[in-house]
Amino acid sequence: MLTNTTTEGNLETADSTGLTTEQYQRKMQRRKEVQEQRIAKSISEKGLIIVNTGNGKGKTTAALGMVMRSLGHGYRVAIVQFIKGAWEPAEKAVLEQWQDQLEFQAMGEGFTWETQNRDRDIEKAVAAWEQALIYIRNPEFKLVLLDEINVALKLGYLSVATVIAGLAEKPANSHIILTGRGAPAELIEQADLVTEMTLIKHPFREQGVKAQPGIEY
Repeated sequence: MLTNTTTEGNLETADSTGLTTEQYQRKMQRRKEVQEQRIAKSISEKGLIIVNTGNGKGKTTAALGMVMRSLGHGYRVAIVQFIKGAWEPAEKAVLEQWQDQLEFQAMGEGFTWETQNRDRDIEKAVAAWEQALIYIRNPEFKLVLLDEINVALKLGYLSVATVIAGLAEKPANSHIILTGRGAPAELIEQADLVTEMTLIKHPFREQGVKAQPGIEY
């Protein structure tokens, strides 16, 4: 038996297995009508605050996908990497072909267990945030990626209130992406789009496989 339920504006349908061709076409037509109604009611553009968090891999990778899209549209983009920076990220080498559109600042000095200097880590995080604010406030930048800033917030290197206040200064149509595990509840509340990456299996934990070029860096 086919059942349809509507939850928060999303049409959820049961499995289509067993439907005749005619029944399936009617079902898809209903879904199309609902989707068109939702699109008709939507606004055309809004600058978003986007959070990629969770313990699973892919937070930065997903954000860089949005960076690539924005560059492909001809937009100016800025990337500020918190925590990371002890090595030259491979992504930076790839993205250098868009030098006229892209600003890339890797301003950390590595993982906390490697730096072992909390005061220095805080100093670098504050400097990265000050640089990020320059980009956030500049209407020429359509997208600003604050990579691993959630980790800096989680560790107390930056004030959540300070970051939220800074995000409020962005131009109306610019987008800000904040990545890293442990995103604070206050930031999630302010965000327009939040994705949590869930860890199911990891080759290092399961098999002792070290970080590999092209996968982790």
